[in-house]
Amino acid sequence: MSILKTFAGGVHMPEYKELSEKQAIEEQKEPSKVVIPLNQHVGAECTPLVKKGDFVREGQKIGDSDASLFAPVHASISGIVRDIGKVYTTGGWLVNSITIEKASDEELEALGNPNCSELLMEGYGDFRNLSKEKIIELIKEAGIIGMGGGAFPSFAKIQSSDDGTIDTIIINAAECEPFLTCDHRMMLEYSDRMIGGLRIVMKYLNVSSAYIGIEDNKKDAIDLLEEKLKDDKFIKVAVLKTKFPQGDAYRMVDSILGRKVPQGGRTKNVNTFVSNVGTFVAIYDAVTFGHASHKRVVTVTGNGVKEPKNINAYVGTSIRDLVEEAGGFNGDVTKVIVGGPMTGVAQYSLDTPISKNTSGIILLTDNDYKDQEESQCIKCGKCVDACPVHLMPLYISRYQELGNLKMCDKYNAQSCIVCGSCSFVCPAKRFLAERISVAKREIKQSLRRSR
Repeated sequence: MSILKTFAGGVHMPEYKELSEKQAIEEQKEPSKVVIPLNQHVGAECTPLVKKGDFVREGQKIGDSDASLFAPVHASISGIVRDIGKVYTTGGWLVNSITIEKASDEELEALGNPNCSELLMEGYGDFRNLSKEKIIELIKEAGIIGMGGGAFPSFAKIQSSDDGTIDTIIINAAECEPFLTCDHRMMLEYSDRMIGGLRIVMKYLNVSSAYIGIEDNKKDAIDLLEEKLKDDKFIKVAVLKTKFPQGDAYRMVDSILGRKVPQGGRTKNVNTFVSNVGTFVAIYDAVTFGHASHKRVVTVTGNGVKEPKNINAYVGTSIRDLVEEAGGFNGDVTKVIVGGPMTGVAQYSLDTPISKNTSGIILLTDNDYKDQEESQCIKCGKCVDACPVHLMPLYISRYQELGNLKMCDKYNAQSCIVCGSCSFVCPAKRFLAERISVAKREIKQSLRRSR
């Protein structure tokens, strides 16, 4: 193992990955209905390209935009558009969405038995024979976004990095959140596609140095990738200590390269490009095979599901359908979280559709957690030690309670990455991360009002 590094701060916690880490990726049975949100990304919401009653093919572009920052959306199944209207996403946003249902045999016959196979993009092939313009066009048209949760359109991120400043590319393969194992399984089962996607971005940005950053709790993936890359002079496996939030891009860059991203900056400011395992797989599939981004691997896990699995799921599938795919409920489920338990979002409905950046669905029972009342801060300093951004969470939280945004700003609330480490270690069970998140939002609102 070539590198074993970490960052200052962070926390160690139970992993619960044993529930699903040995479960090979399974293909989801095609659902009878999907609901495709027209905004699954950072940037402008897409405009529908179809109308109610239209027949669409799997892989067909159904949402697009003239904006500079967006990601097209595609049908994940072949069928008929039943509705276009507002639907809540897993992030809690109410966005326009397109509902597609599989057509009956009678409907297909009435339509002249249209082709229901996947529609591929044009011009794909071996990236070594493609121009930069074609590569970025395929990535853009595929609607690829940061699939680790960031949801930033990949074409825009790559294009904005193409100015000669990037000298290193990192695949963020830490997967530091408890329970989640989709990236782990992709490294084991899709490793050639992941490395292929990395080589595509390396060519586009003219970069000759790359790392795959993996926590040391994934020894099988480390061994596999080190064997595959043993003769590669340009790509190295960087083995990192298992600690949360190692998967934060800024912590990843710090751990591997010792580069500190400035406050308010981006990894580009330290000459580094970072993206997730699934994103590089999607880039390879788009450029090499012409596949649009309309499926993704999702970990369905927790003690509240009978058969924890890693499922290659259709975007727009409901949480309910994926839970049923994993054997259904196991006991009394009291909380359903999309994403990881530290940074994910608790859901109010099982009918909510998954998006391109949905990494996991976690089902918890009463035995998994206890709602505890918070008590007074004892100023032990544990939250300060745990903070990976070196903030003072106890003070920011307290000033937010007092409504003193000026002091919240003075203590750099805006630099908080809302990882939840402070709340996790707090012996008084104070809602530190939640209050700091509110402070960040209130500061932004205050700044907008003052303009």
